[in-house]
Amino acid sequence: MEFTAKQIADFIGGRVEGNEQATIHTFAKIEEGQEGAITFLSNPKYTQYIYDTRASIVLVNDDLQLERPVSATLIRVPNAYECVAKLMQMYAASLPKKTGVDTLAFVAESAQIGKDVYIGPFTYVGDGVKIGVLSLLTPTIACWLNERAVMRSDSSQSAVSMLLAGSTI
Repeated sequence: MEFTAKQIADFIGGRVEGNEQATIHTFAKIEEGQEGAITFLSNPKYTQYIYDTRASIVLVNDDLQLERPVSATLIRVPNAYECVAKLMQMYAASLPKKTGVDTLAFVAESAQIGKDVYIGPFTYVGDGVKIGVLSLLTPTIACWLNERAVMRSDSSQSAVSMLLAGSTI
């Protein structure tokens, strides 16, 4: 997925200096920036890299004073570091969501799996477990769901709650 400098600036409340139609499709460190990447400059220790980066777009703090012209399109914001986090969340939300059961997962026959659930590799779902709609179990989530466990998704808060043998965790 690609985003333009204007779209990004509108989303984070920034001001574009340069080509509003510059596009990006990935993130990069400022010293490793390539065409099609967005990067940021927040720490003055890295200022030297803004002059040589090949990144298409660089997020910078409003108060940054440049000593010479740069080739990248700049987006000026109050806090570049915070805006990167916001952009990463936007990017993650734009990615297609996985659903289904990975071939390396184990799901007991008696388990009840809700709609649009993803059960990742090396996940064990035991007998009698109920996995609610939109739940996500990935290799980075360490949990063993055994008898009488219920997992539900609260989509309004994008949070996952788990009930194990009547206890709320």
